Amino acid sequence: MSEVVISGLSYTYPKAARPSLQQVSLKLENGAFAALTGFNGSGKTTLCLAIAGAVPHYFGGAMAGQVVIGGFKTAETGICELADIVGLVMQDYESQLVTLTVEEEVAFGLENRGVERPELTRRVQEALAMVGLSGKERQQTAALSGGQKQRLAIASVLAAKPKILVLDEPTSALDPEGAAELYELLYRLNQEHGLTILVAEHDLSLALPYASQFILLADGRVAVDGTPADVLRYMGANRQYACSLPPLWQLKLGLETHFSCFGDWKTDEEASEELSRRLDSREDGKSA
Repeated sequence: MSEVVISGLSYTYPKAARPSLQQVSLKLENGAFAALTGFNGSGKTTLCLAIAGAVPHYFGGAMAGQVVIGGFKTAETGICELADIVGLVMQDYESQLVTLTVEEEVAFGLENRGVERPELTRRVQEALAMVGLSGKERQQTAALSGGQKQRLAIASVLAAKPKILVLDEPTSALDPEGAAELYELLYRLNQEHGLTILVAEHDLSLALPYASQFILLADGRVAVDGTPADVLRYMGANRQYACSLPPLWQLKLGLETHFSCFGDWKTDEEASEELSRRLDSREDGKSA
């Protein structure tokens, strides 16, 4: 069974003149790592909120179609129940931090759920270990770096043991090193703990080495949904998206206009290996 099934989803915020999402249909399989992209205003944040159930339960508005998460229809399931299935980390992750210390922050949601102390303590330690913050339990949240605060926000939702982790533009306030470390963490959570990951991301270079699925939104609709190669080729063939392509694929598609097709590069290393191999082959042919 698919983890997330969205069928004909349309949504309009209260008093909005036009819908933010229009006839969105897509699936995320169990254990998927999906990257959601599109220009500002394309509906990425609203789709993240809809998967978590905040749309429409928290924001109100008009919704048509349905979102099914782990077999539960979000429109018919309470937002607190959905929080045990979907962990949501918003772009302004610091606004999600509400306590003074690291340990208190991770425990906060569990205390509100009435989790008994021994189980609560175990979950706090486990969540902090998963994000690399073990040993910082007593540290003040205000003293953490931006990357550590991001990890803490993730730990606070992981403590509820969700099956799905949704992150909205998680790298927008991180430096390149912090962004790379975050994606390595997300990939580890995906591979080692089986979490289904959906990350809204404007910089597809970060997601490319890890994601198995790319989804491009345009004006609240799904423009294309498929493998990274499928979506990047679509973007390369449409001038409005060409500048949003990862540099690796700008190079790849540029070369393919003059030479044969190359492999579906995900990393610089893959590109370097193939280009070196082809260059060596050409040199050998000339020598012969």
